[in-house]
Amino acid sequence: MNYLVAVLPDRIQAESAYLALEKEGIKSSILGRGYKTADEFGLIDPKEQAKKQARLMSYWLIPFGFFAGFTFSLITGLNTFGWAGEIGNHIIGGLLGAGSGAMGSVFVGGGVGLVVGGGDALPYRNRLDMGKYLIVVQGTETLSRQATRILRQFEPENIQGYADTTSG
Repeated sequence: MNYLVAVLPDRIQAESAYLALEKEGIKSSILGRGYKTADEFGLIDPKEQAKKQARLMSYWLIPFGFFAGFTFSLITGLNTFGWAGEIGNHIIGGLLGAGSGAMGSVFVGGGVGLVVGGGDALPYRNRLDMGKYLIVVQGTETLSRQATRILRQFEPENIQGYADTTSG
């Protein structure tokens, strides 16, 4: 399955492009104010995905970090915090290990993507937030080429094709 996404500046051009595609028998979707939202269409929010992945990673990295920190403190016999006593030092070592596990879940789990952003979904979401419209065509490569020729008449700000490599 191929996807073709065109960014149009206003509703009138988006509707005109949609009608031109429909006239040629090409099914498409309009995303924007008054039409489908990015969520309804299934445009994944990278920030949500990064939060979800970091949370999943934290479920096992934080306990593992606590255990590793506690064990390291126990094996080495370090007395870093004299005021805490022997057991207190091991517990503090475990807490520091748990903190390291939490940082690891952010970095490994996608927190970097949360901070920096990534993928093509975010720029499209930003354009929708700016009041622009997207026309999305799903179909074969031939259909995408035909839709590209039609959509170019409307001078889109951006037109991009994608091949879905996850199915099949």
